[in-house]
Amino acid sequence: MIFSKKLKKFNCIKHCFFSRKGGFSRGIYRGLNCGRGSKDNKKNVIKNLDYVSKKMKIKKNHLILMHQKHSNNVIEIKKSNYKKKKIFSDAMITKMRGLALGVVTADCVPILLYDIKNNIIGCIHAGWRGAFSGIIKNTIFKIRKINSNSKIYAAVGPCIGKKNYEVDKIFFKKFISKSKKNIKYFSNKNKFKKLFNLRKYVADRLLELNVVTDHVNYDTFEEKNKFFSYRRSSLLKQSDYGRCISVIRLS
Repeated sequence: MIFSKKLKKFNCIKHCFFSRKGGFSRGIYRGLNCGRGSKDNKKNVIKNLDYVSKKMKIKKNHLILMHQKHSNNVIEIKKSNYKKKKIFSDAMITKMRGLALGVVTADCVPILLYDIKNNIIGCIHAGWRGAFSGIIKNTIFKIRKINSNSKIYAAVGPCIGKKNYEVDKIFFKKFISKSKKNIKYFSNKNKFKKLFNLRKYVADRLLELNVVTDHVNYDTFEEKNKFFSYRRSSLLKQSDYGRCISVIRLS
C-alpha cells in the first residue's frame, strides 16, 4: 500500500495507491489485479476488489469504479447514480460519505484529488489521450463549478516513466501541432523514436490550474514486482495484463 505524503496529512480522507502485491490472481495477473475488463478469472478479480474494500473500510458495493475509455468525460457520483452497473467516464468526483472512488491503471496516470474547503474527493484516469483531450481540466472545472472557493490537492500516482515510454513521430507531431511548448515533454531516443514524459505532462496540467500537486513517483514499466504494465506485457507478448487500483474516500 502506497500513500501520498500530502494527502496522508488530511484526517477527513483515506486513500491508497495499491500495488499488485497481495491479492488472489494467478499467472500473468499474479497478485492484486483489479481490472474487471481483463481476461482474468472473474472470481479472482471480485476477491481482489473485496480485499480493497476491506482495506478501505467500506462495503464492497460502495467501491465505485468506472468503465474507462480514455475519454475526457467526468461524472459526479450522487445518490441517484452510484448504484449504476456501468459508469462511463475517466474521472469521478463526489461529496458522498461511505463511498470510495477507484481508478484502475497499467501505465496510465492515476490521480487522486481532494478539495479541502468543500470536502470533495475525486479520481482521474489520465493516459495520454485523456490528458491531451482535457480530462484533468474538465475534472477541476467540475469541482469548482460546485463551489469556486476551492483548494484542491492532487496526488499523481505510479505510471510509466519517461525512459520507458517510447513513441513515434506521429505521436510527437500530434502534441507539437497542439502547442510548440509541448516539445519539452520529449527527448530523442534515436532517429525514429522519441521518449515522452507523461508524468510531467499531466503534472503541468494540474499546476496550470493552481492545484497543489504531490508525486508518488514509481515507474510501472520498470517495477514489475510492484505494478502491472500494459507496455511491458505487450513487449513480452503476453495475451493480456492486470490493472492496479488507486482509491480515495471521505472518512
